[in-house]
Amino acid sequence: MKNAEEITHCIQRIALNDSQVALKELYTYYFYDLLRYSMLYTSNPRDAEEVVSDTFFMVWNNRKQLLDIKNFNSYIYTVVRNKSISQFRALHIENQSIDNIAIDIFAHTNITPEDELISQEEISEINLAINSLPNKCKIAFKLVKENHLKYKEAAEILNISVKTLEAHLTTAMKKIREKLQDSI
Repeated sequence: MKNAEEITHCIQRIALNDSQVALKELYTYYFYDLLRYSMLYTSNPRDAEEVVSDTFFMVWNNRKQLLDIKNFNSYIYTVVRNKSISQFRALHIENQSIDNIAIDIFAHTNITPEDELISQEEISEINLAINSLPNKCKIAFKLVKENHLKYKEAAEILNISVKTLEAHLTTAMKKIREKLQDSI
């Protein structure tokens, strides 16, 4: 996992040296998280992949302005969100609901012996509880708990205040606990 300093160094190499190697490093670091985030809006892996690729194409084309960006993490997620929404609208899929999109919080994780104790049934129950959340709560939960973004970054991405994000997360945790107490 890259830290903020390494990401900043990649951005500097892209902006100042036109480094395609640094762009590839950045792309590799962000790809899966951005793909999954885009799928919250597009619900199609192919469309989500196109959105992420377009985002990095845009980053490359605007590389000279990258040094002006204060928070690249927030910036890249915002670009993906906006491009995903545009993609969604362009395809005129008004009937698709974000409630139908499954979020698997256990994808791309390393399994420890403790993790193996959780049965597939319990994992399904947890995912059902997450997927039953209201849209904003679900996205807030995913950004903070799955993508490990700071509250401030997630709030910027969602274009809401930190207090509103906290309210969404509180609601999400309360609803997940209620669902899990009923089923497990």
